Amino acid sequence: MGVNLKDLIPSEVKVEVDDLRVFRGRVIAIDAYNALYQFLTAIRQPDGTPLMDSKGRVTSHLSGLFYRTINFMEAGIKPVYVFDGRSPEIKFMEVERRRKIKEEAVKKYEEALSKGDLESAKKYAQMASKLSEDMVKQSKRLLEAMGVPWIQAPAEGEAQAAYMTVRGDAWASASQDYDSLLFGSQRLLRNLTISGKRKLPGKEAYIDVKPELIELSKLLSKLGLTREQLIAIGILIGTDFNPEGVPGVGVKKALQMVKAYGEPEKLLKSLPKSYFPIEPMEIYRFFLNPPHTDEYKLEWREPREELIIRILVDEHDFSHSRVKTAFERLIKSYREHIKGTQKGLETWFSG
Repeated sequence: MGVNLKDLIPSEVKVEVDDLRVFRGRVIAIDAYNALYQFLTAIRQPDGTPLMDSKGRVTSHLSGLFYRTINFMEAGIKPVYVFDGRSPEIKFMEVERRRKIKEEAVKKYEEALSKGDLESAKKYAQMASKLSEDMVKQSKRLLEAMGVPWIQAPAEGEAQAAYMTVRGDAWASASQDYDSLLFGSQRLLRNLTISGKRKLPGKEAYIDVKPELIELSKLLSKLGLTREQLIAIGILIGTDFNPEGVPGVGVKKALQMVKAYGEPEKLLKSLPKSYFPIEPMEIYRFFLNPPHTDEYKLEWREPREELIIRILVDEHDFSHSRVKTAFERLIKSYREHIKGTQKGLETWFSG
């Protein structure tokens, strides 16, 4: 779910991106679980069934990861995928909530399918999407074959990605979750893995989804807040660690409360403990200093055609001709944009 800061963010600090080439030469740390769930949700058959190989194994995540990553590299982006580690104990309520939603979605999917309601079946199938350990292992193996680095975070992947932007190893982090801003990401790139034409649920209409860049410093300056105060706002309206938030407090009221109190610690300590499953200060400290690792190496290597063919074609029944054509795009992109010393385009993005 993540914290919903959408209504708090002024339109002037959201920059829509028409051409990914403006990020040429930039390292983008991608929240891997977030991206893989997007692929599992979006890449489906008309009845909501995910793509599968001849053995009944889901392949939607591999398809999205392979072809979308090639698109990034063709634009000159240097992608690195950051995988979640162990879920923090303070997240137990949200994990349980998601589990129940998926169980209910499976039941509703089967009911809709039996009635021939393909529109509803697809919706519930998407809600029931699960990312298994095998899928994660397959994804890491494919990235290694493609020569794309991945990092194992000790806890939240988006927190590790955010830390990489603070450290200067990544220019931006990519995720759908605004939590990245609370974790301190210097730049958050949303819609990167789902950009393009998207069908509106229940309608025969499509929208054009574009990547969207939000710079933390500009956001805080526009709102007149510190990052610590932004974290407090997130806690008031609800995060993965306290999904319900404070009763009766929306984004606007949370902003007023934070500015009135000034010091976020003072505000959080004044709230009734009955509103929270755990101490709000514990959530605050987690966002302020989440677990991360410095032990990683960012290195993009020559893609290995034979291994990619083995994984996608031999093991998972992908089209040989399509994979072969895509590999040619991949190797060309690597040699022109990643391996070489070509400078990035002069763009309106500074820093």
